[in-house]
Amino acid sequence: MHAASIPETRRQAGVLFILITVMLDMLSFGIIIPVLPTLVEDFLSGDTAHAASIYGLMGTAWALMQFLCSPIQGALSDRFGRRPVVLLSNIGLGVDYIVMALAPSVWWLFVGRVVSGIASSSFSTAQAYMTDVTPPEQRAAAFGKIGMMFGLGFILGPAVGGWLGSIDPHVPFWAAAGLSLLNACYGFFVLPESLPQDNRTAFAWTRANPVGALALLRSHPQLFGLATVALFGYLAHAVLPNIAVLYMGYRYGWGTAAVGLMLTGVGVATMIVQGGLIRPITARFGERMTLLTGSLCGALGFFIYGIAPQGWMFGLGIPIMAFWGLAGPAAQALMTRRVQASEQGRLQGALASVNGMTGLIGPILFTQIFAYFISPQSPWWVPGAPFLLASLMLLIALVIAWHVTQPDR
Repeated sequence: MHAASIPETRRQAGVLFILITVMLDMLSFGIIIPVLPTLVEDFLSGDTAHAASIYGLMGTAWALMQFLCSPIQGALSDRFGRRPVVLLSNIGLGVDYIVMALAPSVWWLFVGRVVSGIASSSFSTAQAYMTDVTPPEQRAAAFGKIGMMFGLGFILGPAVGGWLGSIDPHVPFWAAAGLSLLNACYGFFVLPESLPQDNRTAFAWTRANPVGALALLRSHPQLFGLATVALFGYLAHAVLPNIAVLYMGYRYGWGTAAVGLMLTGVGVATMIVQGGLIRPITARFGERMTLLTGSLCGALGFFIYGIAPQGWMFGLGIPIMAFWGLAGPAAQALMTRRVQASEQGRLQGALASVNGMTGLIGPILFTQIFAYFISPQSPWWVPGAPFLLASLMLLIALVIAWHVTQPDR
């Protein structure tokens, strides 16, 4: 069935399912955050240092699987359609969380995180689905809705996981499994296929591996430039989950509750922009200006975070930083215009690989910079150095975006 021929009620049901899937994927991911480190520590007889090392390796393995498997799932969705890939991903996540709930050792938990990284790589396919069923001029708003649901799941997940984990540390895994499997059952009945047969392309490992997938991004100068903008954006974003808690505790003396409240504020502000403002802003000013404005706001927001000597000043950066949420969806919308319908899955898979690559680099980069600039060895005490570096990255992205999106290019 061609996307254009899907009845409007079924199309809306499919879009709703995709948005719910993104939210539940992140909710399921977030649910286990409060309890997974504790389980690892319990399996290692309370050895916190060893547990921290293993937990870090789990995070690296998850990001590596995202890097390797996102282009594979994207290419599979270009060959067999979006529907089977998305549904199988939900089933895979559900089964994986059951395995983790029953894990008899820390190494079973490690295997579970690897499988989770593989199964959750269908995020790129969800984005390709939205591309299939959305007119080009409305894609920035569609990607903004995905970002909003992503943020909602990530905000709710740790809160729900902490509450369920207080009952028993295995309960969050069972809850995550149930959510994923129930969503797969729901999608089986409501999700129509979005990619018509005549827009499908043969699967080839030369295009499905990360190197081959990234080759697509080099196929057009503007596409490569926009992908570079996305690279800097993904890398800059890594500073928040890896440094924010340490930074706020070190510089402002905040406890867990204060840090959680501030991060919730960041997430809610971003959701408001991506869910409610990006569509009218893009319609009024166009995708190019939306991308440039979002990048500038992100750079300014990170700069405020990095120089703020007091916590309330840090908070002033939140509403400015929220408008960075305009940049990613606008960049993706511009990129979807530069590839064929049969390549949308490869494009999203390649971008997910880029994101996965930054997931391998970002944690080490920003934590080491933070550690150095608060250490006695540093000639200057600059605890906000990681945020200032992120600000510089977005300024570079802004210059590249301005250059490659000029109308005469």
